[in-house]
Amino acid sequence: MAALRAPVTARGPWLTAVLNAGAATRLSGRPVAVVVEAHRQGRPDAAAFLLLRRRGPTTVVTLLCDAAGPVPPGSPPGRLLARDEEMAGLLAEGLADLLGSLRRPRLLRLAGLPLGDPTARALAARLPDGVIATARTHRLVDDLDDVGPVIRTRDPREVDRWLPALTAREHGRRVRGFLRATARLHAAIGQVELAVVADGEVPRAALLTLLDGTDRRPWWGFGEGQPLRTELGFPAVRLTDPARDWPPVPRLRSRTAAR
Repeated sequence: MAALRAPVTARGPWLTAVLNAGAATRLSGRPVAVVVEAHRQGRPDAAAFLLLRRRGPTTVVTLLCDAAGPVPPGSPPGRLLARDEEMAGLLAEGLADLLGSLRRPRLLRLAGLPLGDPTARALAARLPDGVIATARTHRLVDDLDDVGPVIRTRDPREVDRWLPALTAREHGRRVRGFLRATARLHAAIGQVELAVVADGEVPRAALLTLLDGTDRRPWWGFGEGQPLRTELGFPAVRLTDPARDWPPVPRLRSRTAAR
């Protein structure tokens, strides 16, 4: 992940938070890893972390990174990790094998990948109805200084102190829980900054930003009585492929097999 400069949302701490959130929620889905490695004691050369979720009779296959709560908008949050083009081809082959092994109709929807992702390109070539679409994202703008005096902190204790008041603005209990847990985890490793404009202990506006060296990804927040302003971000691609020819034609069993 580090060698490929994967974003915070495609690295271990974020994926761990997603797995923890899923473990606490019934019917949240089944996480799956597809790994390319020369041998089991070595370091993987490629990997994809996915989630399989049932939607009626269909299995929906998505990236694990966006399975639990909001991801920072404005840039591709997901990655299909591969060291080079050859490993990307092998990873695509493994992903195609996974899709072929599912015992029900399935919908593949891998969103939030970077332009030119080699694994997505190789996988789309293996899927009869695979389609890659590109869309421009919108990122949050940190203009809290226009609202009033801003408190900015990376102190985990201060982040934890403000989180209940911030997440109370979210209506979904699951989203609130994911925001709290993920912000606390990343604050503990120095990868979250909180900016807040407050009236005493009441936040008027706030923004959580994910940090990775010099990379800043505004993640979640609100303005004074309204959403934060947005601007155009980087393009992102989505690979989709619906189920086809389902149910499969049953195979005729031989008389010996029938017995």
